[in-house]
Amino acid sequence: MIRKFINRVLNKDKATTAAKILPFKEHQISREQLSFCALKVTDGLQSAGFSAFVVGGAVRDLLMGTRPKDFDVATNATPEQVQALFRRSRIIGRRFRIVHVMCGSETIEVSTFRAAPSEEDGRKSDENGRILRDNVFGCQEDDAVRRDFTINALYYNPATQEIWDTQNGVRDLKHKTLRIIGDPEQRYREDPVRMLRAVRFAAKLDFHIDERTRAPVAELANLLENVPSSRLFDEMLKLLLSGHALRAVHQLRAEGLHHGLLPLLDVVLEQPMGERFITLALKNTDERVKIGKTVSPGFLFATLLWHEVLAAWQAYQAKEAKPVPALQLAMDDVMRAQEQRLAIPRRFDANMKEIWGMQPRFEQRSGGRPFRLLSHPRFRAGYDFLLLRCESGEATLELGKWWEKFQSATEHERSDMLIADTVPKKKRRRRKNSAQSVADVPSSNQDQVD
Repeated sequence: MIRKFINRVLNKDKATTAAKILPFKEHQISREQLSFCALKVTDGLQSAGFSAFVVGGAVRDLLMGTRPKDFDVATNATPEQVQALFRRSRIIGRRFRIVHVMCGSETIEVSTFRAAPSEEDGRKSDENGRILRDNVFGCQEDDAVRRDFTINALYYNPATQEIWDTQNGVRDLKHKTLRIIGDPEQRYREDPVRMLRAVRFAAKLDFHIDERTRAPVAELANLLENVPSSRLFDEMLKLLLSGHALRAVHQLRAEGLHHGLLPLLDVVLEQPMGERFITLALKNTDERVKIGKTVSPGFLFATLLWHEVLAAWQAYQAKEAKPVPALQLAMDDVMRAQEQRLAIPRRFDANMKEIWGMQPRFEQRSGGRPFRLLSHPRFRAGYDFLLLRCESGEATLELGKWWEKFQSATEHERSDMLIADTVPKKKRRRRKNSAQSVADVPSSNQDQVD
């Protein structure tokens, strides 16, 4: 049905195509396909006398026959007017003020139509052309021009069930082409994150990037250095959780956009063991996303940064540092370096360090240590991480199989599985010429005596 609809649009006469307003009978997208909250917001705005459209990726996905994950709304109502209509709403953002309207667990992002660029409209830009503040409002036609890619400049009116397409987005959907709206260099300078979005959409939708859209990327990639690290993290997380992370990471390298986002990622991918490890990690992530399973961002970034930690860990040990303190130093070094570029929120730091810190403990299979590790609250994440290391060849397959068996064994079987500790225990040192025995030493000093 969707393919027939697109073909009919392409074969229309020029006069009809110029209108770019496509009725329901041609696209068969019903308002019932929208979420309850999206309908509540658009109906509420239109009842108050405002224009309201479901816009962007939701319309694109519906045309492609997939269920949108969320719905965005565009309107001619100002943020203050939107907020006044909906009790559970709030205005967010400074650079680009929008309204979040909440209905139960769903949140609809409502944006006011933005005006076309102008040198005298009060916009603030930096020396490279990046827009720092963009709250100049306009009409729907202006707003379409301000969108990033043609396939995201599609507007659906739930009241009339019409689709407005002023940028040939349907045509580009037909040809699986990702095309930026307007002059590519100017649009990337306005917002360098659009270069990352191009990679994400191309990977997610299996589209090819239009050559004119691609051409300035290599030269302008360094503009990403001026983007706030929090925005970079948000965009990278969307890319990595798109269900097509492996393809996207390779596309980042192909476009020259990976430098600095994940330090030394290009070097890691050129090392056979590092490439195998990251490839397996991203494949695992993609599979989980596609079947609807959750993915822990902490686990994901732990995999992407592991070989940097490993290299630093080995370097510290080469300087005769003990393994555990050396690993702690390596983790701290990598996290500090990463904070300067892609600001991974601190709420993920502890998860990442726990996963890394467990890895040498998996080698310890004697005494009570395996039992203590098994009771660790993040054991499963650490174990899954170990399996990736085993599968990539970094750790032995035997080690992974041992831990798999140890988890399902009975207490008696676990005791029989323990490996004899070949490291001789340190002898207790007793003080000479002292009446006080070791047993009499206060417990707070016990470790120092031992």
